[in-house]
Amino acid sequence: MKKNKADIKKVVLAYSGGLDTSIIIPWLKENYNNCEVIAVSGDVGQGTELDGLEEKAKKTGASKLYVLDLKKEYVEQFIWPCLKADAKYEDYLLGTSHARPCIARALAEIARKEGADAICHGCTGKGNDQVRFELTLKAFAPDMAIIAPWREWDIKSRDEEIDYAETHKVPLRIDRTTNYSKDKNLWHLSHEGLDLEDPKNEPQYNKPGFLELGVSPEQAPDTPTYVTIHFEKGIPTAVDGKEMGAVELVETLNKIGGANGIGLLDIVENRLVGMKSRGVYETPGGTILYKAHNVLETVTLDKESFHFKEMVAQKMAELVYNGQWFTPLREALSAFTDSLQATVTGDVTLKLYKGNLINAGVTSPYTLYDEQTASFGEDDDYDQKDSAGFINLFGLPIAERAKLAKKWPQD
Repeated sequence: MKKNKADIKKVVLAYSGGLDTSIIIPWLKENYNNCEVIAVSGDVGQGTELDGLEEKAKKTGASKLYVLDLKKEYVEQFIWPCLKADAKYEDYLLGTSHARPCIARALAEIARKEGADAICHGCTGKGNDQVRFELTLKAFAPDMAIIAPWREWDIKSRDEEIDYAETHKVPLRIDRTTNYSKDKNLWHLSHEGLDLEDPKNEPQYNKPGFLELGVSPEQAPDTPTYVTIHFEKGIPTAVDGKEMGAVELVETLNKIGGANGIGLLDIVENRLVGMKSRGVYETPGGTILYKAHNVLETVTLDKESFHFKEMVAQKMAELVYNGQWFTPLREALSAFTDSLQATVTGDVTLKLYKGNLINAGVTSPYTLYDEQTASFGEDDDYDQKDSAGFINLFGLPIAERAKLAKKWPQD
């Protein structure tokens, strides 16, 4: 929905305190008739990035700041459905993708509560996040005007953003030499920009301050770490025998995985808007969980379900990556996945060693693996002579074609 600038008196801003949203507050007041700006920060696990945010927001012109604790609902309502589906987009574990609809839904709630005229976000016109935010806002605040400064202002680069900040005395936590574009939450940390924009450059994993959630494989311990994860109907509930809530469990595995160099991903991905983009991701706990969940499904899902679910996983990942979380198809795919998770219960042990995840054992009360039947030794369940008839029937189309082809005209 579009509104004239003169009609916009109150704006709710998705506020992280990063470079983009830091300068958006004074920019909004300059360009929208000194409108009231209400900053909203969704806490999905940014940690210390939220420190001092209220003082900073008000100092740069916001009338108030909401800090919403969304961590539990983020994990349970957004991360777990993707984990149960094994959804990943080109090996990317969707860390930013499923955080945006969680934050945007809360943003719409505050906008309605405050009687705002518009909602503003700091996403660039080149990225995926603008789509994720705005599709969610269309689902929960379809009549609300949306302001996207990157589609309006004359600023062309992050360097020019820093220029604007310096001119308007907006405090920043970065400088021109540490100006990576980062997104951090409970699930992951992404790095983009600077030297990473050229795919020929190796990420400086061992450079102090580059990695935040762990260490490089070279810096990981020389002895392996074992970790056992318990799942109930596809949802992880315990680590090494200790029951944990969703947030604590992810935080615990982040520490264990990070210390062992787990979860580093360097990819050139295909953005929704059409271009290729290079990103480096840290997802230590998530990488462990995806591996463990997949291992458990190998013994608890039948062949046809397992194979069909792989196709569902890809479609689910595309929907989430493209910002289509609140759609009938995504909800239907999650319902399908949930129906298959009824027997995905058990324990998976993994060996973590210098960036590697090695399967070290799996058990389940619903296992479909029968050692007696699968054994190379003597068993009472399987008559190997039966396989001859099976092969004859399975190979009948091949044999018939070969026989009949002898009568066909030759080229």
